[in-house]
Amino acid sequence: MRFTKIIYSTLFVITAGVLSLKAQDPKTAEKKTEEKAVTEEIEVVRPYKPVLAEAVKLRRSPDLNDVKTYKAKFSYNLTDRKLELNSDINKLQAQEVAAEREAELINNYVKGAFGSARTILGEAYVNIGNDPALQAGAYFQHFGQSGKLNKQQSDQQKISVFGRSIGEMSTMSGRVNFQRNGLFFYGIDKANPSLNPNPQKQVLNFFEAEGEIVNKYTEDPDALSYAAKLNGYIWSDKYSAKENSIVLNGYLNKRISKFNLGLAASAEFGSTKDSITKIGNNLLKLNPYIRLQASGVKITAGINFVQEFGDVSSSRIFPAVTADFTLIPDYLQIFGEVKGDVSRNSLKLFTDDNPFLNSNINIRNSVEKLSISGGIKGTGGPGFGYKAKVYHKRIEDMPLFVNNFGNFNKFDVIYDFGTMKLVGLEGELSVQVSDELKWTGKLNFEDYKPAAETQSWFKPQMRLSSNLSYVINKKLTLDASVAIQDDSKAKIYTAAPANPYLIPDPANEKVVTVKGFVDLGAGVSYKINNKFSAFARANNLLNTSYSRYLHYETIGMNIFGGISYSF
Repeated sequence: MRFTKIIYSTLFVITAGVLSLKAQDPKTAEKKTEEKAVTEEIEVVRPYKPVLAEAVKLRRSPDLNDVKTYKAKFSYNLTDRKLELNSDINKLQAQEVAAEREAELINNYVKGAFGSARTILGEAYVNIGNDPALQAGAYFQHFGQSGKLNKQQSDQQKISVFGRSIGEMSTMSGRVNFQRNGLFFYGIDKANPSLNPNPQKQVLNFFEAEGEIVNKYTEDPDALSYAAKLNGYIWSDKYSAKENSIVLNGYLNKRISKFNLGLAASAEFGSTKDSITKIGNNLLKLNPYIRLQASGVKITAGINFVQEFGDVSSSRIFPAVTADFTLIPDYLQIFGEVKGDVSRNSLKLFTDDNPFLNSNINIRNSVEKLSISGGIKGTGGPGFGYKAKVYHKRIEDMPLFVNNFGNFNKFDVIYDFGTMKLVGLEGELSVQVSDELKWTGKLNFEDYKPAAETQSWFKPQMRLSSNLSYVINKKLTLDASVAIQDDSKAKIYTAAPANPYLIPDPANEKVVTVKGFVDLGAGVSYKINNKFSAFARANNLLNTSYSRYLHYETIGMNIFGGISYSF
């Protein structure tokens, strides 16, 4: 057996050698014979590249029992933050919309109208534009009317120039006004209609200038507020009456938490001169106060010190206390006030109320010794507001108008020497149903108890005024108004009163009733386009010849209309 293996191995080696020799290409060359050796040159055609089977490439088998896992090393940086649990609905973020086209603002207009009773109206207003920090403009008006009575005519002109500058710290404003009233003393005594055949003419001129500076509001709880205003005017009539006045007002306020410490002061210098009279009545007022303003409560307590100097010299101290309590925010507030003051009377003040004034009027100040008032105010919802109060006043030297004994169509000013008592009720109401419908009204009831006089002359007990506006559409607007006044009393002298007048003499007086009246008015305006509008107005629709002052009937029903142009 062993011998057989040797034979097979020897044959395999010999065969492999022979085959390998056949794979080479022998090259013919000179044969050299040496002793027991053969030399032969062999040329290799291609390199040898052994090829191994795929299974031979695995050097070792994998270890299937190796179950180790790779754990990577990480580094962490932890932030200490509170976990917030917010279950509320998130606030919606406003989305920016496309910019709207800037509205075209119309700041200027001119207006003209004419109608019955020789009514002529001319009006103009101009403004520099919509600069939020600088405002300036001018205004002019002319209005004239004539009635059926002899020289029952009047005309009025107004001119005003104004400006305002808003700075970072304060606001400054100023204005200059001029006003002229032309009229006639056309009063007629129906019992003697021939007493005034040629009414005299009267012209009242008024020139005024005013400047003011006010600091801007700030949320700083310790802020210092201040304001100052200077006003002066010159007044004159067609005859010899002249009057001038300068008034300086100042205000300081310091906020300390819920409290305010402040001082209001004013100095009034005035003089009145006529053909035989010359009066100087000046006032100095100081009002220190402390104010508590907390949630729903506002209380101000202080004093009002008043010094009169000039032709009359006196010093007075009055209380100055106000309180405001909010019971239901925006719906109901209760307020009250206790105060006293001295009022400076002037020809300008008297002629604004009654332009048919006589010459050489006696001027003296009135003293409001004590005034107590209280009431409620608030709103009843969107578009509804109200206010109601009752008051009681004690007034010394209250001025009253009476017909002059020699000239029945001119009025003198007398004073109810002593302390007059007044109890009153005042109510205001405002209702705005929608942007199209709005109504306002005001009612006053007053009960006078004179000190020396038998009546409070030309002081009605009841006065009511109301206005209604209704926008039918974008072009057409209607409005209506009503004024109602109760009867009043007038005094007629049957004999010449004492001069100077001090105490009334009922034996030389006669009391006359001036009937009350109802005055209805209505108006309409139509917007033709953005530039032009047409309007019309009717006054005294009941065509009643009522009188506010004895012997002076108003013009009856009158209608006028016109066109306005805006630019």
